[in-house]
Amino acid sequence: MSTLSRRAFLGAAALAAQAATRPNIVFILIDDLRFNALHCTGHPFAETPHIDRLAQAGAIFNKAYVAIPLCSPSRASFLTGRYAHAHGVTHNGDSARLSHSLVTFPKLLQEAGYATAYIGKIHMGTDPSPRPGIDRWVSFRGQGIYNDPPLNVDGQDVKATGYMTDILNGHAVEFIRRNHGGKPFCLTLAHKAVHGPFTPSERHKGLYANQPVTRGPNHEDTLEDKPAMTREVNGQPAVTPRGGTGDEVIRNQLRCLKSIDDGVGDILKALDETGQTANTLIVFTSDNGYFWGDHGLGDKRWAFEESIRIPMIAAWPGRIKPASTISQPVLSLDLAPTFLAAAGLTPPAAMHGRTLLPLFAGKTGGWRKTILTEYFAEKNFPKTPSWQAVQDARWKYVHYTDIENSDELYDLTADPHELRNRARDPKAARELARLKQELARQLDITRT
Repeated sequence: MSTLSRRAFLGAAALAAQAATRPNIVFILIDDLRFNALHCTGHPFAETPHIDRLAQAGAIFNKAYVAIPLCSPSRASFLTGRYAHAHGVTHNGDSARLSHSLVTFPKLLQEAGYATAYIGKIHMGTDPSPRPGIDRWVSFRGQGIYNDPPLNVDGQDVKATGYMTDILNGHAVEFIRRNHGGKPFCLTLAHKAVHGPFTPSERHKGLYANQPVTRGPNHEDTLEDKPAMTREVNGQPAVTPRGGTGDEVIRNQLRCLKSIDDGVGDILKALDETGQTANTLIVFTSDNGYFWGDHGLGDKRWAFEESIRIPMIAAWPGRIKPASTISQPVLSLDLAPTFLAAAGLTPPAAMHGRTLLPLFAGKTGGWRKTILTEYFAEKNFPKTPSWQAVQDARWKYVHYTDIENSDELYDLTADPHELRNRARDPKAARELARLKQELARQLDITRT
């Protein structure tokens, strides 16, 4: 063998060895799934056996939060590891042009030699066209539709036949089973479900028909000490007590979830059959939570736990302890730097999130004690004002940026359902002052 050939052979072998040590990444992002809607996170009748299997293989994060509880900006934060006030996607309007310029973890992984796929909802404006850094692209305009959806596949308009969740699951499995030429892969599967209009597949329409829907204590919230919610908007109270999501909507959300679970089973099967399970990091989560009548609310957007807290499960054989729980507060921002660090890359300094690799290894020292979340008012949703919130292990402070004398403070230990606003309680004045300072500090360090 010539010297040149030998060098080429050794170089190819080194690249192959590097690829073998870098994990595949499967990121499954659900739409509007609240933290306790899974069987493994405590729901009394939801059937999620394959997601439960994923939890048994890895860890459940029981304090996972989004940086902003709204579809488009939340997705941009997942992809960039940055807060909405920094990346600029702050609403559900037309951010398509901006979205093409974002520095995302798939783009950085592609540049580092990964085969990348984005399958599902991008929802930044109505532009369904491929974003930079994606080898395999399957998406749709805006929210998309559940049945026989039009898709954009690698830049071409395609009319698909069937149920959206099943179609996206099929594309994900096909990508996993592909020959990627020795490259590791990064697959983002961003479901439309369980977003409205909550249309289940035909095979799941009869599920849970006789299951009673129970409500939490905050369904009875009178809202008397929540001025932002009781203020008048267009001549009516912003929120009405005991309103929000109906029982059949909740059942339909869970029926939609069952198709997602079927797809998780197909993905796990494809990884097993192709011998890739041992070298694959899987993360399952949601872009925000959802109110089931809590505080009289439906949908999301407000700073209560049901809106900002999300389910999050991660599995990575040999790197995450099976059937474990991670209790440190983590953010949607943390996944982008985590995926990069798992691939052996140094996350950009501009990312506000932190890699979860130390938590995977059980190393909790020096982890964050407080989290920052935010929301920017939308013209089409005037009832929910702009807010910024910080919380630690016990206290949550919510500052309404455009409404005077409406701030909220909750003792999450004594009042986990956020029924009593302590912002005007002299006994909580010290905590209020402390969290106001923490909010200012967090905003300052994440401004750019």
